[in-house]
Amino acid sequence: MTLVGHRHERIAEEIHHEVDIMLAGELRDPRLEVSMTVTEVRVSPDLKQARVYVIVEGTPEEQTDAIAGLEKAGGYIRHELSERMQIRRSPELRFILDTSAKAAQRIDDLLREVGSSKEVGQSKEVGQNKDKPPSEPTEKP
Repeated sequence: MTLVGHRHERIAEEIHHEVDIMLAGELRDPRLEVSMTVTEVRVSPDLKQARVYVIVEGTPEEQTDAIAGLEKAGGYIRHELSERMQIRRSPELRFILDTSAKAAQRIDDLLREVGSSKEVGQSKEVGQNKDKPPSEPTEKP
């Protein structure tokens, strides 16, 4: 595939980088003072829309306020992107709260819980067989 075929991916990476910089301190909305991290940016192949996935640290109310603040600042962010990236039209931005990290943590906790319960079950089985002599192999004629 040519470089043109991957242009939307390169632009997504650049948007990710630039929005991360803006979130670090350029945006002055009080709703955006919570800790936020851009996890992923997906740009449509026609470069008209971009979904920006953001992790927001805080209460659910702070998270919804932060996403609302980002949506409100979307026009400014879009304008800054077009200047910084030197493109005529930057994609329309949609900010989405990324919950994949929480889901991954929940799955990890469940797997650890299952693993620890299996280890406890195996140690009980070993403890029960401790007093029995090992069974002798039977010879087949």
